[in-house]
Amino acid sequence: MKKTVIKLLSVLTLLVLGLAFTKPVSADSAQDQAIAKIKKAGVLKVGVKQDVPNFGYYNAAKEEYQGMEIDIAKKIAKQLGVKTQFTAVTPQTREAMLDNGQIDLLIATYTITDTRKASYAISNPYYTDEIGFLTSTSSRIKNIKDLNGKTIGVTQGSTTKAAIQAYGKAHGLSFKFVELGTYSELAISLYAHRIDAVSTDKAILTGYVSKNAHILKQGFNTEDYGIAAKKSNSALITYVNGLLSEWQADGSLQQIYKTYHLTPATSTTN
Repeated sequence: MKKTVIKLLSVLTLLVLGLAFTKPVSADSAQDQAIAKIKKAGVLKVGVKQDVPNFGYYNAAKEEYQGMEIDIAKKIAKQLGVKTQFTAVTPQTREAMLDNGQIDLLIATYTITDTRKASYAISNPYYTDEIGFLTSTSSRIKNIKDLNGKTIGVTQGSTTKAAIQAYGKAHGLSFKFVELGTYSELAISLYAHRIDAVSTDKAILTGYVSKNAHILKQGFNTEDYGIAAKKSNSALITYVNGLLSEWQADGSLQQIYKTYHLTPATSTTN
């Protein structure tokens, strides 16, 4: 009996000592592990747009991705000491690619919303924009009110349609919609007069301005873009937030904007 008690006390002592030396994983440790995983792979896998000039655009002639978001991805990878691997995403595929681990980060004009923050880890904003409209220069459309009853083209899976509907409801306007997979398809539809306007963030629309199409001065609904990762990889987003804060302070982000002639929105125009 005495020996049994001694054995039990010994086991309990070992358990107590084990608990004493077992510390919970700190935020710093989780961040270190996330970074170590990417460094071990030697590559940062990033989901980007391929059809948004100035943000994420694939230059077939040069066989390379170009744009503000591409530069940000490369800057993060350089900080980590790894290469970048770009994968083209669309509004329909981007979240699925995060979910199945095809990409580590999503940097693809991804608007920050409460719904998305509930499902994904999202960084602080790296760019602020507002929703705008690209219309034919030959049309008589001068402002949003002129689009009442007309057909607006938006990308599938984006937040734009819901935002326009909410704006219409608040201002007594109604719209018809056509949803297509890419901005290029929407631009072609506009030139062919199958739709009356293309709507998305103004900065995205700048890549499709031509002698035949222009952006309405009036816009609405200021939105922030964030870098996203899986919830389980939130430590990586914490690391990214640190970099964004540093680059905003030293002017690095502003220099990237300047390279692509981009000016972040500061207020919403109703």
